[in-house]
Amino acid sequence: MSQDAPPAWFTQAISFPYQTREVEVAGCTLRYLVWGEPDKPPLMLVHGGAAHAMWWSAHACELSHHYYVIATDLSGHGDSGRRETYPIEMWAEEVMAVGEDAAAGRAPVLVGHSMGGLVSIVAAALYGAERLAGAIIVDAPVRRPDPESMEGKGGRAFREPKTYPDLETARAHFRLIPPQPCENGFIIDHIARHSLRQTAEGWTWKFDPRIFMRVSTTSVRDYLVRVRCRVALMRGEFSAIVPPETGEYMRELLNRNAPLVEIPQAHHHLILDQPLAFIAALRALLSDWEHSVPRR
Repeated sequence: MSQDAPPAWFTQAISFPYQTREVEVAGCTLRYLVWGEPDKPPLMLVHGGAAHAMWWSAHACELSHHYYVIATDLSGHGDSGRRETYPIEMWAEEVMAVGEDAAAGRAPVLVGHSMGGLVSIVAAALYGAERLAGAIIVDAPVRRPDPESMEGKGGRAFREPKTYPDLETARAHFRLIPPQPCENGFIIDHIARHSLRQTAEGWTWKFDPRIFMRVSTTSVRDYLVRVRCRVALMRGEFSAIVPPETGEYMRELLNRNAPLVEIPQAHHHLILDQPLAFIAALRALLSDWEHSVPRR
Protein backbone atom coordinates (compact mmCIF):
# COMPACT_ATOMS: atom_id res chain seq x y z
CA MET A 1 0.00 0.00 0.00
CA SER A 2 1.16 3.53 -0.74
CA GLN A 3 2.38 5.54 2.26
CA ASP A 4 2.01 8.88 0.46
CA ALA A 5 -0.50 11.33 1.91
CA PRO A 6 -3.76 11.21 -0.07
CA PRO A 7 -4.65 14.26 -2.16
CA ALA A 8 -7.07 16.85 -0.83
CA TRP A 9 -9.87 15.87 -3.23
CA PHE A 10 -9.87 12.31 -1.86
CA THR A 11 -9.76 13.35 1.79
CA GLN A 12 -12.70 15.66 1.17
CA ALA A 13 -14.60 12.97 -0.74
CA ILE A 14 -14.43 10.26 1.91
CA SER A 15 -15.31 12.73 4.68
CA PHE A 16 -18.42 13.89 2.82
CA PRO A 17 -21.52 12.92 4.86
CA TYR A 18 -23.72 10.02 3.82
CA GLN A 19 -26.57 8.01 5.28
CA THR A 20 -26.74 4.24 5.78
CA ARG A 21 -30.11 2.58 5.20
CA GLU A 22 -31.59 -0.90 4.92
CA VAL A 23 -34.36 -2.50 2.90
CA GLU A 24 -35.53 -6.11 2.71
CA VAL A 25 -35.74 -7.72 -0.73
CA ALA A 26 -37.03 -11.27 -1.14
CA GLY A 27 -36.19 -12.20 2.45
CA CYS A 28 -32.70 -10.68 2.47
CA THR A 29 -31.69 -7.45 4.23
CA LEU A 30 -29.72 -5.10 1.98
CA ARG A 31 -27.53 -2.29 3.26
CA TYR A 32 -27.24 0.80 1.05
CA LEU A 33 -25.72 4.29 1.21
CA VAL A 34 -26.99 7.67 -0.03
CA TRP A 35 -25.16 10.95 -0.61
CA GLY A 36 -26.59 14.37 -1.38
CA GLU A 37 -30.07 15.84 -1.61
CA PRO A 38 -33.05 13.57 -2.38
CA ASP A 39 -34.73 16.10 -4.69
CA LYS A 40 -31.91 15.78 -7.23
CA PRO A 41 -32.03 13.18 -10.06
CA PRO A 42 -31.24 9.71 -8.65
CA LEU A 43 -27.99 8.08 -9.75
CA MET A 44 -27.41 4.50 -8.61
CA LEU A 45 -23.89 3.04 -8.53
CA VAL A 46 -23.57 -0.77 -8.74
CA HIS A 47 -20.31 -2.40 -7.58
CA GLY A 48 -18.48 -5.36 -9.09
CA GLY A 49 -18.04 -8.91 -7.88
CA ALA A 50 -16.64 -9.31 -4.33
CA ALA A 51 -16.76 -5.52 -3.95
CA HIS A 52 -19.19 -3.30 -1.99
CA ALA A 53 -20.85 0.11 -1.92
CA MET A 54 -17.84 1.86 -0.39
CA TRP A 55 -15.91 1.33 -3.63
CA TRP A 56 -17.88 4.39 -4.78
CA SER A 57 -17.17 6.61 -1.76
CA ALA A 58 -14.38 8.47 -3.59
CA HIS A 59 -16.77 9.40 -6.41
CA ALA A 60 -20.03 10.11 -4.60
CA CYS A 61 -19.05 13.53 -3.24
CA GLU A 62 -18.40 15.08 -6.66
CA LEU A 63 -21.40 13.35 -8.25
CA SER A 64 -23.70 14.50 -5.44
CA HIS A 65 -23.35 18.13 -6.59
CA HIS A 66 -25.81 17.29 -9.37
CA TYR A 67 -27.34 13.92 -8.39
CA TYR A 68 -28.81 12.02 -5.47
CA VAL A 69 -26.24 9.24 -5.27
CA ILE A 70 -27.25 5.73 -4.17
CA ALA A 71 -24.97 2.70 -3.76
CA THR A 72 -26.00 -0.67 -2.38
CA ASP A 73 -24.20 -3.76 -1.16
CA LEU A 74 -25.70 -6.48 -3.35
CA SER A 75 -26.66 -9.65 -1.47
CA GLY A 76 -23.60 -11.72 -0.65
CA HIS A 77 -21.46 -8.56 -0.58
CA GLY A 78 -20.39 -6.00 1.99
CA ASP A 79 -22.74 -5.66 4.94
CA SER A 80 -25.84 -7.03 3.19
CA GLY A 81 -27.32 -10.43 3.92
CA ARG A 82 -26.57 -13.68 2.11
CA ARG A 83 -28.67 -16.01 -0.02
CA GLU A 84 -28.49 -19.69 -0.90
CA THR A 85 -27.98 -18.81 -4.58
CA TYR A 86 -27.27 -15.61 -6.49
CA PRO A 87 -28.99 -15.46 -9.88
CA ILE A 88 -28.15 -12.24 -11.70
CA GLU A 89 -31.87 -11.54 -12.07
CA MET A 90 -32.17 -11.37 -8.29
CA TRP A 91 -29.36 -8.83 -8.11
CA ALA A 92 -31.19 -6.80 -10.77
CA GLU A 93 -34.35 -6.99 -8.65
CA GLU A 94 -32.35 -5.82 -5.63
CA VAL A 95 -31.00 -2.82 -7.54
CA MET A 96 -34.50 -1.80 -8.56
CA ALA A 97 -35.88 -2.28 -5.04
CA VAL A 98 -33.13 -0.18 -3.47
CA GLY A 99 -33.70 2.54 -6.06
CA GLU A 100 -37.42 2.48 -5.33
CA ASP A 101 -36.81 2.71 -1.59
CA ALA A 102 -34.20 5.47 -1.82
CA ALA A 103 -35.69 7.65 -4.58
CA ALA A 104 -39.41 7.25 -3.83
CA GLY A 105 -40.20 5.69 -7.19
CA ARG A 106 -38.27 8.12 -9.40
CA ALA A 107 -36.40 6.36 -12.21
CA PRO A 108 -32.63 6.30 -11.59
CA VAL A 109 -29.72 6.07 -13.98
CA LEU A 110 -27.68 2.94 -13.23
CA VAL A 111 -23.89 3.02 -13.36
CA GLY A 112 -22.48 -0.49 -13.03
CA HIS A 113 -18.82 -1.50 -12.94
CA SER A 114 -17.66 -4.98 -14.00
CA MET A 115 -20.16 -7.53 -12.59
CA GLY A 116 -22.31 -4.56 -11.58
CA GLY A 117 -22.39 -3.57 -15.23
CA LEU A 118 -23.77 -6.98 -16.14
CA VAL A 119 -26.38 -6.64 -13.38
CA SER A 120 -27.28 -3.25 -14.86
CA ILE A 121 -27.67 -4.80 -18.33
CA VAL A 122 -30.14 -7.32 -16.92
CA ALA A 123 -32.05 -4.59 -15.08
CA ALA A 124 -32.17 -2.48 -18.25
CA ALA A 125 -33.58 -5.43 -20.20
CA LEU A 126 -36.15 -6.48 -17.59
CA TYR A 127 -37.35 -3.07 -16.39
CA GLY A 128 -36.51 -0.72 -19.25
CA ALA A 129 -37.43 2.92 -19.72
CA GLU A 130 -40.56 2.51 -17.58
CA ARG A 131 -38.43 2.30 -14.41
CA LEU A 132 -34.95 3.41 -15.48
CA ALA A 133 -33.66 6.68 -16.90
CA GLY A 134 -30.66 4.88 -18.41
CA ALA A 135 -27.75 2.53 -17.77
CA ILE A 136 -24.02 3.15 -18.10
CA ILE A 137 -22.04 -0.08 -18.36
CA VAL A 138 -18.47 0.35 -17.09
CA ASP A 139 -15.88 -2.22 -18.25
CA ALA A 140 -18.29 -5.15 -18.11
CA PRO A 141 -17.72 -7.87 -20.74
CA VAL A 142 -20.22 -9.42 -23.10
CA ARG A 143 -18.01 -11.47 -25.37
CA ARG A 144 -18.46 -13.62 -28.46
CA PRO A 145 -20.44 -15.76 -28.10
CA ASP A 146 -21.00 -15.04 -24.37
CA PRO A 147 -18.94 -14.93 -21.16
CA GLU A 148 -19.30 -17.98 -18.97
CA SER A 149 -18.04 -16.14 -15.90
CA MET A 150 -19.36 -12.74 -14.83
CA GLU A 151 -15.86 -11.59 -13.85
CA GLY A 152 -13.84 -13.37 -16.49
CA LYS A 153 -11.15 -15.35 -14.67
CA GLY A 154 -11.58 -13.43 -11.44
CA GLY A 155 -14.24 -15.64 -9.86
CA ARG A 156 -11.90 -18.57 -9.24
CA ALA A 157 -9.53 -16.37 -7.24
CA PHE A 158 -12.24 -15.61 -4.67
CA ARG A 159 -13.74 -19.03 -3.99
CA GLU A 160 -11.58 -19.89 -0.95
CA PRO A 161 -11.14 -16.64 1.02
CA LYS A 162 -8.56 -16.84 3.80
CA THR A 163 -8.75 -15.71 7.43
CA TYR A 164 -6.00 -13.59 8.97
CA PRO A 165 -4.99 -13.00 12.61
CA ASP A 166 -5.41 -9.21 12.57
CA LEU A 167 -6.78 -6.38 10.46
CA GLU A 168 -3.44 -5.07 9.19
CA THR A 169 -2.30 -8.50 8.03
CA ALA A 170 -5.58 -9.01 6.22
CA ARG A 171 -5.49 -5.56 4.65
CA ALA A 172 -2.01 -6.20 3.30
CA HIS A 173 -3.39 -9.16 1.32
CA PHE A 174 -5.99 -7.09 -0.54
CA ARG A 175 -5.51 -7.48 -4.32
CA LEU A 176 -7.30 -6.32 -7.42
CA ILE A 177 -8.57 -9.13 -9.65
CA PRO A 178 -7.53 -9.29 -12.43
CA PRO A 179 -4.12 -7.92 -11.40
CA GLN A 180 -3.31 -4.46 -12.68
CA PRO A 181 -1.23 -1.43 -11.73
CA CYS A 182 -2.88 1.30 -9.66
CA GLU A 183 -0.91 4.29 -8.42
CA ASN A 184 -3.71 5.40 -6.09
CA GLY A 185 -2.72 3.34 -3.08
CA PHE A 186 -4.79 5.60 -0.83
CA ILE A 187 -7.97 4.43 -2.59
CA ILE A 188 -6.92 0.76 -2.42
CA ASP A 189 -6.20 1.12 1.30
CA HIS A 190 -9.57 2.78 1.90
CA ILE A 191 -11.66 0.13 0.19
CA ALA A 192 -9.57 -2.69 1.66
CA ARG A 193 -10.42 -1.54 5.19
CA HIS A 194 -14.13 -1.69 4.34
CA SER A 195 -13.80 -5.13 2.72
CA LEU A 196 -13.04 -7.04 5.93
CA ARG A 197 -15.04 -8.34 8.87
CA GLN A 198 -13.96 -9.85 12.18
CA THR A 199 -14.96 -13.40 13.09
CA ALA A 200 -14.14 -15.67 16.02
CA GLU A 201 -11.22 -17.07 13.99
CA GLY A 202 -9.84 -13.70 12.84
CA TRP A 203 -10.33 -11.25 9.97
CA THR A 204 -11.75 -12.32 6.64
CA TRP A 205 -13.39 -10.84 3.54
CA LYS A 206 -17.04 -9.81 3.68
CA PHE A 207 -18.22 -11.39 0.44
CA ASP A 208 -19.84 -14.82 0.20
CA PRO A 209 -17.66 -17.05 -2.04
CA ARG A 210 -20.83 -18.60 -3.49
CA ILE A 211 -21.54 -15.38 -5.43
CA PHE A 212 -19.47 -16.76 -8.33
CA MET A 213 -21.54 -19.93 -8.75
CA ARG A 214 -23.63 -19.16 -11.84
CA VAL A 215 -27.28 -20.21 -11.71
CA SER A 216 -28.92 -18.06 -14.41
CA THR A 217 -30.30 -19.77 -17.52
CA THR A 218 -30.37 -16.68 -19.75
CA SER A 219 -27.08 -15.32 -21.07
CA VAL A 220 -26.09 -11.71 -20.51
CA ARG A 221 -25.75 -11.41 -24.29
CA ASP A 222 -29.45 -12.18 -24.66
CA TYR A 223 -30.26 -9.54 -22.08
CA LEU A 224 -28.05 -6.93 -23.79
CA VAL A 225 -29.94 -7.19 -27.08
CA ARG A 226 -33.19 -6.72 -25.10
CA VAL A 227 -32.16 -3.53 -23.29
CA ARG A 228 -35.13 -1.14 -23.30
CA CYS A 229 -33.67 2.13 -22.04
CA ARG A 230 -30.92 4.56 -22.96
CA VAL A 231 -27.49 2.96 -22.53
CA ALA A 232 -23.82 3.89 -22.81
CA LEU A 233 -20.64 1.82 -22.62
CA MET A 234 -17.35 2.72 -20.94
CA ARG A 235 -14.04 0.85 -20.94
CA GLY A 236 -10.46 1.33 -19.80
CA GLU A 237 -7.85 1.86 -22.52
CA PHE A 238 -5.72 -1.02 -21.19
CA SER A 239 -8.54 -3.21 -19.84
CA ALA A 240 -7.81 -6.93 -19.87
CA ILE A 241 -11.53 -7.64 -19.40
CA VAL A 242 -13.03 -5.42 -22.11
CA PRO A 243 -10.50 -5.09 -24.95
CA PRO A 244 -11.47 -2.91 -27.96
CA GLU A 245 -13.02 -5.80 -29.89
CA THR A 246 -15.31 -6.66 -26.97
CA GLY A 247 -16.49 -3.06 -26.70
CA GLU A 248 -17.25 -2.99 -30.42
CA TYR A 249 -19.12 -6.30 -30.21
CA MET A 250 -21.29 -4.89 -27.44
CA ARG A 251 -22.02 -1.82 -29.59
CA GLU A 252 -23.05 -4.13 -32.42
CA LEU A 253 -25.49 -5.94 -30.12
CA LEU A 254 -26.97 -2.52 -29.30
CA ASN A 255 -27.32 -1.70 -33.03
CA ARG A 256 -24.56 0.90 -32.56
CA ASN A 257 -27.04 3.16 -30.76
CA ALA A 258 -24.85 3.46 -27.65
CA PRO A 259 -21.69 5.57 -27.25
CA LEU A 260 -18.49 3.74 -26.31
CA VAL A 261 -16.26 5.93 -24.15
CA GLU A 262 -12.63 4.92 -23.56
CA ILE A 263 -10.89 6.21 -20.42
CA PRO A 264 -7.19 6.90 -21.25
CA GLN A 265 -4.45 5.21 -19.23
CA ALA A 266 -7.03 3.10 -17.40
CA HIS A 267 -7.24 -0.63 -16.74
CA HIS A 268 -10.27 -2.73 -15.77
CA HIS A 269 -10.65 -1.04 -12.37
CA LEU A 270 -10.80 2.37 -14.01
CA ILE A 271 -12.90 3.79 -11.18
CA LEU A 272 -9.82 3.31 -8.96
CA ASP A 273 -6.85 4.03 -11.22
CA GLN A 274 -8.41 6.99 -13.08
CA PRO A 275 -11.21 8.19 -10.75
CA LEU A 276 -11.24 11.84 -11.81
CA ALA A 277 -11.24 11.01 -15.53
CA PHE A 278 -14.07 8.56 -14.84
CA ILE A 279 -16.10 11.19 -12.99
CA ALA A 280 -15.56 13.72 -15.79
CA ALA A 281 -16.61 11.25 -18.49
CA LEU A 282 -19.64 10.12 -16.50
CA ARG A 283 -20.80 13.69 -15.89
CA ALA A 284 -20.37 14.50 -19.60
CA LEU A 285 -22.53 11.52 -20.60
CA LEU A 286 -25.21 12.35 -18.06
CA SER A 287 -25.22 16.02 -19.05
CA ASP A 288 -25.73 15.08 -22.69
CA TRP A 289 -28.60 12.77 -21.77
CA GLU A 290 -30.33 15.64 -19.99
CA HIS A 291 -30.39 17.71 -23.21
CA SER A 292 -30.79 15.18 -26.01
CA VAL A 293 -33.27 12.64 -27.36
CA PRO A 294 -32.11 9.01 -27.71
CA ARG A 295 -31.95 7.45 -31.16
CA ARG A 296 -34.49 4.74 -31.85
